[in-house]
Amino acid sequence: MANGFRTQRRIEFADTDAAGIAHFSSFFRLMEAAEHELLRSVGLSVFLRDDEGAISFPRVRAACDFRAALRFEDVADIDVRIERIGRTSVTYRFAFSRDGEPIATGEIVAVCCRVGQDAPPRAIELPKWIADKLRPFVDAATSE
Repeated sequence: MANGFRTQRRIEFADTDAAGIAHFSSFFRLMEAAEHELLRSVGLSVFLRDDEGAISFPRVRAACDFRAALRFEDVADIDVRIERIGRTSVTYRFAFSRDGEPIATGEIVAVCCRVGQDAPPRAIELPKWIADKLRPFVDAATSE
């Protein structure tokens, strides 16, 4: 993955079904964890503050396509790239592999929102200081 970020995760017993195969829902937690690691690597988080208050990134889309199984104690490589930085959203793409074998691909779309306890999340334009930190991870093959 060009311009990507790579992390690894071991498949824990709690991630598996009765057959010892990673449950489909585990991939969504693994994608979120990989996204958080990417953000932390550039000094960001999914919960930030600026002069106007709290900012967070609720998900509006999450998908995963499976090719092979991961099993208890497998170590998965998770490559993360940013497919698109939009006006209010970020689209992340994930590729799971084990020892070079493709396992699954996924996508998360997160919208930048102003959040607070007294009101529902409200989409806002992605602040430039956030977009600038994410731009190095944009996949040149898919960016606009």
